[in-house]
Amino acid sequence: MPFAKLCQRRWTGLFAAAVGIAVALFSGHGDAATVEFRDLRVEVVGQGRPVLMIPGLNSAGSTWTDTCAALQPGVQCHIVQLPGFAGAPAITTDRFLDGMRDRLLAYLDDRKLDKPVVMGHSLGGALALQMAAEKPGRIGQLVIVDALPFLAGLRGMTPETAKGAAAAMRQQMQSATPAQWEAGARQGAMGMSRTPANAERVAAWSLASDRTTSAQAMSELWGDDLRPLLPRITTPTLVLGAWAAYEPMGSTLESTRRIFEAQYAGLSGVKVSMSQRGYHFLMWDDPEWLVGEVKAFIDVR
Repeated sequence: MPFAKLCQRRWTGLFAAAVGIAVALFSGHGDAATVEFRDLRVEVVGQGRPVLMIPGLNSAGSTWTDTCAALQPGVQCHIVQLPGFAGAPAITTDRFLDGMRDRLLAYLDDRKLDKPVVMGHSLGGALALQMAAEKPGRIGQLVIVDALPFLAGLRGMTPETAKGAAAAMRQQMQSATPAQWEAGARQGAMGMSRTPANAERVAAWSLASDRTTSAQAMSELWGDDLRPLLPRITTPTLVLGAWAAYEPMGSTLESTRRIFEAQYAGLSGVKVSMSQRGYHFLMWDDPEWLVGEVKAFIDVR
């Protein structure tokens, strides 16, 4: 399918949530320290239990700014900016997700963060799962925000067909004209948040991201099946899901919950909670619910 048509169609189900992900301007804190580590930029805020916060595809670290503030005091946020997204300098890597997984695990060791909480949104959620599977027992708790281990399963694909589709997707994204690319970014931003201003910021940051990085990361998200890794994860995990943006297409809270529960069936002891009305950026659209779920799960008052 030509990329222009791909931009125009309404992607269905949670796949739409993975395509246009980007967030607000990266904003600093007066009491924050910024750490540069192996192509990552990490903003460290507060004192207390370490919480690593990973944003999603094309996203700035400020995805987590308000969540970090709401968790204070008692936690030390480590807010990650991934390379190539939202204007951050890009890098060259054969496998973006594997490379970021290894860098993030090395960051935990470098900073001597003992049993941290790792929170990931969308692509960041996939990275959090990969980290926990790669080093069982290294992470204290996982919080996965609106991310699934096998996105292509939403379209009925097998792991084999998903890899072919991912390669075609990457080629289409790379060969798009500037006008097609902008149209795709704006289409993808629709339905990311209930607030139009947030959707506009989503589109702006997607356009500020490096195209090669975006195409590579998106194709890996689409082509990878992380479900076989789930039995290796021993970390207590909370999964927070969204559904309301897809209500016009027939989704319900319960039907979406069943999708989440089926995809996470291989993860022992996982807790799945669904937002009543939030869209993909749950930290914007349903912040009190999200913070309440996180505080109860990690036992922070």
